[in-house]
Parts: sequence; structure tokens; C-alpha cells
Amino acid sequence: MVIKKHVKQAPEEAAERPVRDRILSAAFSTFTERGFAEASTLEIATRARASKRELYALFGNKQDMLIACISERARRLRLPVDLPELRDREALRTTLAAFGARLVGVVSEPAVVAMFRLAIAEAARTPDIAQSLNDIGIAASRDSLREIMRRAQSAGLLGGEPAEMAAQFFGLLWGNLMLGLLLGIVERPNQREIDRRAEAASSAFLRAYPELA
Repeated sequence: MVIKKHVKQAPEEAAERPVRDRILSAAFSTFTERGFAEASTLEIATRARASKRELYALFGNKQDMLIACISERARRLRLPVDLPELRDREALRTTLAAFGARLVGVVSEPAVVAMFRLAIAEAARTPDIAQSLNDIGIAASRDSLREIMRRAQSAGLLGGEPAEMAAQFFGLLWGNLMLGLLLGIVERPNQREIDRRAEAASSAFLRAYPELA
């Protein structure tokens, strides 16, 4: 097994990055390592090579900073849908498999899993965090999939309600994978495994939802 060494940025390289980016990066690392309650603004500012005055000028308080961290990473879950014309079931299967592979690939990234863990850990104390994750990332992905289902339904390729069909596809795609990633009991799948998972979910979904008569 090859062990990768963490390479720290040289101080001058870190200082060249915009201060907002440095603060968000430092804050996310601190929050995930120490938890929200134990993370101090002094440590965040020190890691970011910024002043506490800059920190508070950009982010009103520690909670706003955490929500900003979640928001920055949640935007990666926004998957643009540039759909080909869904002429037949094979085109639909290919589209669903591509969408599924992209979604699993993004969400299973370690930084994104850490974001989910952080939102869950702080959900009771700061529900705005979980709400930001849902609104910015999860809902956008769900809406994209519903649009695929809506177009397929309009083309006569599927019989069912788009929101319900989207939920079924998500279930087939993920299974217990996300729970395993959150608990740290499974490793992130490689690209071949991701593609195989997405293909299997697409095929199973189309077997469950036949073409309109």
C-alpha cells in the first residue's frame, strides 16, 4: 500500500490565495477535526494566516462561517443536466447511468462525506446547516433527476409520477452505500465500481417501470 504524505503549502503560496478562500479552507479543516463547539476562531484565523478582524468582517460569526463552508461544498452536488433527446428506453438507460455515476462520484468524495458528517453532527444545535446542505446540494440533484423522469414520461417511455420515480432510482443507486461512507465502514468505490453501480441501478429501475402502453 502506498502512503501519501501530506504536503503543506508554503506560507507565501498560502498567502497568495484570497483571504476568504483561506478562511473557509481553514475553517472546514478545523470544524471537521474538532467539531463546531471546540473549534476556535483564533485557530481558524491562525491556520488561514488572517486576522480575526478579517474573519469577522467576512463572516459575521462562527455559525455563519460553518454555513458558508457547507454551502461552498454543497454546490458541488449541483449536477447540470444537459439531456440528449430521450428517443427510446436505451437512451433513457444511458442517461440515468451517466447521471447516477456522476452523482455517486461527487457525493462519495471524502470532502463531501465530511461535509455530510459535519451537518449531521450539528443539526440539532444549528439546523440552518442541514437546511443549507439540503437546499443548495441535495434538492438541486433531486430536481435534476425529476426533470429526467418528467421528460421520459412525456416521451411515453415511463409510466409513473416523476418525484416517486426519482426517489426509487435514488434508492436503487445508493442502497446502503451512503450510510457505510458516513460510518466509515466502507471505502469509497473506484470509478469502475461506481459505473457498475449506476448501470445496475438504471437497468433495475427500467425493469420496475415499464414503457407506457
